[in-house]
Amino acid sequence: MIRVDDVHKHFGGVHAVNGATLEIAEGSITGLIGPNGAGKTTLFNVIAGAFPPTSGRVFLGDEDITGLKPHELFGKGVLRTFQIAHEFSTLTVLENLMMVPGGQTGENLLGAWFRGRQIREEEARVRDTAEGVIDFLNLGHVASEVAGNLSGGQKKLLELGRTMMVDARIVFLDEVGAGVNRTLLNTIGDAILRLNKERGYTFCMIEHDMDFISRLCNPVIVMAEGAVLTEGTAEEVKSNEQVIEAYLGTGLKNKPEPVSA
Repeated sequence: MIRVDDVHKHFGGVHAVNGATLEIAEGSITGLIGPNGAGKTTLFNVIAGAFPPTSGRVFLGDEDITGLKPHELFGKGVLRTFQIAHEFSTLTVLENLMMVPGGQTGENLLGAWFRGRQIREEEARVRDTAEGVIDFLNLGHVASEVAGNLSGGQKKLLELGRTMMVDARIVFLDEVGAGVNRTLLNTIGDAILRLNKERGYTFCMIEHDMDFISRLCNPVIVMAEGAVLTEGTAEEVKSNEQVIEAYLGTGLKNKPEPVSA
């Protein structure tokens, strides 16, 4: 579904992404891991339109989407979440979800003045969709709570829920597990798996929790120094000497011998 072809992103003399090439298969849950500074989030930002690449191309299927803005990609079903949730903190959970669909009649001043019935019918449909999302994610007990009062894990669930308010084709999840307790992380993982299996969502996620990655992701792509280092199953990359060296600075061959008692 997504193809990244020799993408570079430079910030002055810093080569945050340095020739990254990878593919994300339709219907997959692909993990993207690597040490801090590997270029993972910068690559997400390039794919999702926050930054234009210095060079290289990004494709959605056969369509070149290089350099498109986030709102343009949103219309094509390319969505992302953030490591720090970006909720509307003074709106309720329900209202946060209802804000998502674009092109609502009430957004237009003339529409708001002269198309009251159309707005009410449209709002009822959006509310029904939002209530279905709330049920899916088991957020009914906080549906009327302002989003700023939610826990970190509940905010991550809300971000995931916002991707369900439109026809998402692929969702990029940036450290969805960061700061989330284990119980809520399992709930988020269950929701991702259901969206993948039941609704055909394709996911690509940055994550440092290898247990979470192992449970959800196949394949797992490893980045280091702005480029793709290797790709495989979670078990394959965890035992890969290049990956161990990238994370720890030492390969298996250089491990010290155990000290005898």
